[in-house]
Amino acid sequence: MKIAKYWKAIVAAVVAGAGSLSTALADDTISAAEGWLTLTAVLAALGFTWAVPNRQTSSVPRDL
Repeated sequence: MKIAKYWKAIVAAVVAGAGSLSTALADDTISAAEGWLTLTAVLAALGFTWAVPNRQTSSVPRDL
């Protein structure tokens, strides 16, 4: 199992969760609704990022 192909989804989930939590902590408390919103943001980021395939690398070198 190669972890490299999972990094894109993991990073997207961490960023979505951190962004949602930072907004929720603006008033120094996290309500149940904000917790559910954070969980939903993490799961949505995982799902949407997982659905988009990584670009395939070509074996032919490109001239720049």
